[in-house]
Amino acid sequence: MRRDDESEFDYQLRGKAWNVYWLLLKAGRPMSVREVERALHFSSPSVANHHLEQLTQIGLVQRQEIGGNYALVGEVKIGVLKHFVKLGRLMFPRYFFYALFSSAFYVSYLALFVEEFTRESLFIVAFGAIVSIIFWYEAIRFWRLKPF
Repeated sequence: MRRDDESEFDYQLRGKAWNVYWLLLKAGRPMSVREVERALHFSSPSVANHHLEQLTQIGLVQRQEIGGNYALVGEVKIGVLKHFVKLGRLMFPRYFFYALFSSAFYVSYLALFVEEFTRESLFIVAFGAIVSIIFWYEAIRFWRLKPF
């Protein structure tokens, strides 16, 4: 994706349009205007329709001919989405996996290799704790940035 395209998507995907895009991405299935309205607590179906049409105009969503539901055509990794990984219907911050991995090895090291605290083992224990804390902090910080 070119830098110009990315900034254009950043500009177009803001506010309620961003929430609609996130909902469709998270749902992983086509949704009707009413479903979007109810899920995002919009004041009327016309608000949901407006934002779905905005997403259609920039090429991220397509209206299905049968049923009239809206489905994602493509995914863009802009803004906070750059830091998320989608597994099925779930979205996780990338740092969540780093935190899980580092914490698992940290706990394994403590359980299996630390018999007594020497200067070297104390350094490794402190370093492992700091790394795990930083990764968990970043995972939680990005988790809070998601739209809803």
